[in-house]
Amino acid sequence: MEGGGWRPSDGCWLQPAWRLVDPRHSVSDRYSVSDWCFQLASIFEEIFLETKEQYEKLIKDGVLMFQQVPLVEIDGMKMVQTRAILSYIAGKYNLYGNDLKERALIDMYVEGITDMMQTILMFPFSPPEAKEKNLDSVKERATNRYFPVFEKVLKEHGQDFLVGNKFSWADVQLIEAILAVEEKIPAVLSGFPQLQAFKIRMSNVPTIKKFLQPGSPRKPPPDECYIETVQKILKI
Repeated sequence: MEGGGWRPSDGCWLQPAWRLVDPRHSVSDRYSVSDWCFQLASIFEEIFLETKEQYEKLIKDGVLMFQQVPLVEIDGMKMVQTRAILSYIAGKYNLYGNDLKERALIDMYVEGITDMMQTILMFPFSPPEAKEKNLDSVKERATNRYFPVFEKVLKEHGQDFLVGNKFSWADVQLIEAILAVEEKIPAVLSGFPQLQAFKIRMSNVPTIKKFLQPGSPRKPPPDECYIETVQKILKI
């Protein structure tokens, strides 16, 4: 595979099967392990699952602990489970707070954002007749349950970042979630001035700004080719 997920032979965009982080390390995605954390942490190389046989070989070789992706090779370890992977990356690259209390806050915020993102991640796999209903669910969950929490946090402490006035994993996850929801519902932040300002600040963080530019490793929304490939390989 070449070009951060672009397959030149047929123009199909896929998610990575591995990401190599630092000198020689790697990640594998079911739908989306946060590209953002890896971009902020270091350079990575991606390898892609294109066939069911590749996936089955990983299982046979004992590489996938629970017979599922994502998978990361980093610091001599083969890591699985999205939360464990991102926690390690956040801790390694100083994105995980200054003490246990800050880590607890980051964990709570990240867990909430992850819950919200489940509807976004599964949306492309919805049957056509369910898409409108699922889109309404995305909007309802974002505007009534999750975004109000972060709007209140930012308003009450008056700081630029969610935890300890320091850039953290929680900020990365939140800007990723905001942009993902906006792709489906462009005006979703209309009632959230604090989140609008947060989005502008985060989008101007140099590493994030670079990641948002055309030609970066950031993945576009899943297309039909991606959906078909994931369903074929992972049987979902």
